[in-house]
Amino acid sequence: MVKIMMNYQIVKLNNRKDLTDRAAEWFHSKWGVPVEAYRESMEDSFKEEAKVPAWYLCLEEDGIIGGMGVIENDFHERKDLTPNICAVYTEEEYRSQGIAGKLLDFVCAEMKEVGIDTLYLVTDHIGFYERYGWEFLCSVQGENSPEPARMYVHYAYAKDYDKASE
Repeated sequence: MVKIMMNYQIVKLNNRKDLTDRAAEWFHSKWGVPVEAYRESMEDSFKEEAKVPAWYLCLEEDGIIGGMGVIENDFHERKDLTPNICAVYTEEEYRSQGIAGKLLDFVCAEMKEVGIDTLYLVTDHIGFYERYGWEFLCSVQGENSPEPARMYVHYAYAKDYDKASE
């Protein structure tokens, strides 16, 4: 079932701290990482000087339909490739409507505003992130993972260059 979405908003969790517990539970239900780990990361993002971590939600009315975070390292060996987009998820009935792409664009723009021009992302998907300006960089070994995952990179200037050439 695909739900046609007409009215949604993307918010930085810092602007909706009232959703912290719900967001931590929501991300936990999607990825299995302990709720407290999400809550702690989200609370760290509320510190005034914090650029990373940062958490973002896509809301329809007040329901969470998508989200992602930015953390230092998404459980992989390459500690030098930081910060990382993490926990990218869109509810199944809202997929194929560009929500993840809009979230990615929003997050990349927000990070650029605070001086972070390069972001990394670990995934098993092939072909999805390329649609949104991400480039395959290398394979990385994840913690507790038997197979390497794909590491992607996004340079903020690449999107600016594309817009300038339009």
